Amino acid sequence: MTANPISPTIPLDQPGKHHGFLRLPYSRNDSAWGSVMIPITVIVGGRGPTALLTGGNHGDEYEGPVALQELAWETDPADVTGRIIIVPYMNYPAFRAGTRVSPIDQVNMNRCFPGRPDGSVTQKIAHYFHDVLVPAADLVLDYHSGGKTLDFLPYAAAHYQDDASHEAACVAAVKAFAAPYTMMMREIDNVGMFDTAVETQGKIFVTTELGGGGTATARSTRIAIRGARNVLRHAGILSGEIETDGPTQMLDMPGDDCFHFATRDGLMQPLADLGDQVQAGQVIAQIWPPDRTGVEPVQVSANRDGVIAARHFPGLVQTGDCLAVIAVA
Repeated sequence: MTANPISPTIPLDQPGKHHGFLRLPYSRNDSAWGSVMIPITVIVGGRGPTALLTGGNHGDEYEGPVALQELAWETDPADVTGRIIIVPYMNYPAFRAGTRVSPIDQVNMNRCFPGRPDGSVTQKIAHYFHDVLVPAADLVLDYHSGGKTLDFLPYAAAHYQDDASHEAACVAAVKAFAAPYTMMMREIDNVGMFDTAVETQGKIFVTTELGGGGTATARSTRIAIRGARNVLRHAGILSGEIETDGPTQMLDMPGDDCFHFATRDGLMQPLADLGDQVQAGQVIAQIWPPDRTGVEPVQVSANRDGVIAARHFPGLVQTGDCLAVIAVA
């Protein structure tokens, strides 16, 4: 089998705190013998579990990168029992471009796992995480938010799984994150996802959606930073007590009818906001034509009772865009 060409510039198992890069050779027009340099921090403070913390799986989602930068800077190895591997910008080319997918190969990292060691740049990065970093971890926290096109209630999430004991361990870690909302969910498109790759390897997995709109807020970054520390404390890796602002509200995304999609291009008028309670049949948005007046809008009605957990962020929509997600409280 072809070996993955990525190599770390720092030791991944030595005591103390080490900052460096995952170096991927990448010859291109502007750098004949160049490399993609993915920042990484490894903190080892003694014998114990390993946590892999990742952000920037999509390059336009910022709560994770901010939280992980702070964690990498402030965490003292003396407070660590085990190992913390921190990669703030997992899909580094996409992060630098501020885009969901990589500008190099147009591949969505979160749909290309397990990756390929002889594939495109994104596939090589995915393969390194799948075959090197994830097997070394006991716990994986992968941050997401809505990026430029979606906005979410701030939640940490676990997935429904066939193995009840594994699901319970993931749910316990998600609850420890202590986001304002805790979501149980089924992915509508889980093939090739990092989530699926991690869970298939039997690792405890925590993911998030912490806002969106292609930015981060003071509130969303506070939730992200506190959540990472809480998950590490829950795992016995970081010293200190779990911190909360009160009980988390449980939400559920049990099926495909939670998702609502645009059936035409146009100008979206939201009729329900994030956190609003809605009833089945209630009109939650309407889409006006983008090129003329005097035409009746297309109305989008709720498929079920619940709470608006996600919404489309830009004012213009295209046919097939996800307009809203309704979760069950």
